[in-house]
Amino acid sequence: MIDWESLRHFAALARAGTLLGAARDLGVEHATVARRVAGLEEQMGLKLVDRRGRRIVLTPEGERVAGMAERMGEEAQAVERLGLAAGATLAGEVRISAPPTLAAATLPAALVALRTRHPDIGITIVGETRYASLDRREADIAVRMTKPEQGNFVISKLGEIGFGFYATADYLAATPEAQRTFIAYDETMASAPQSIRLAEATEGRRVALRATTLEFQLATARAGGGIAMLPNFMLAGVDDLVAAIPQPQPLMRELWLVVHADIRNVPIIRVVMEALKSIAWSS
Repeated sequence: MIDWESLRHFAALARAGTLLGAARDLGVEHATVARRVAGLEEQMGLKLVDRRGRRIVLTPEGERVAGMAERMGEEAQAVERLGLAAGATLAGEVRISAPPTLAAATLPAALVALRTRHPDIGITIVGETRYASLDRREADIAVRMTKPEQGNFVISKLGEIGFGFYATADYLAATPEAQRTFIAYDETMASAPQSIRLAEATEGRRVALRATTLEFQLATARAGGGIAMLPNFMLAGVDDLVAAIPQPQPLMRELWLVVHADIRNVPIIRVVMEALKSIAWSS
């Protein structure tokens, strides 16, 4: 009998392309992934991966096995969703995927209130910048800034998040407009609407500091490091930043609540979704 756990680790490796990526997706050490895949190769008597270089390349046999393992995983997740849908109690664990900065700023009060009403519900926040898979049960519910275009999902609009250009008043007073610099995401977020809007606003001026997190961009702007484009919800309680560039058409990003259609009517899922919908999202 082929070990399903080894197949699951191999499928994750095939999706991620690296041991570290697969380990991150599975929540295990990369050595565990390597050991599982090596054991699967030994059990099957097949070479599934070419280990030359840092990135894993699947052999032709590995490609076929990966496809079958992925389909097996999808069926296993469908069985899990069926089991979850059969439950009628307000008890259990629910995983919510949301952008980390947004989750920290908007979710705590509503989820604490939810837990007060329903103490048998446990909540896990998957605060990842990448999108957790609802099909693979990496999350049960997702808050997205991009509306999914495909998949068996039920999608509802939560609201809109506005973005603005912010800097300290001292920085703006001390720095001529032509010499002002910007704070932005790194190249991994270059296609995001807020990054595109910022690039348009620079008009040839420098992006002096880049960071993968909004928290660092906010802190750098507050330290007088330049102009940052930030979601308005981050400015709550921040009194040392002012609007730096007027926007005739403010940038707004839509927020979407996404759940797999198979579990949309599960009581524990519905009550968590209602808690999320009760939040005043628009800013």
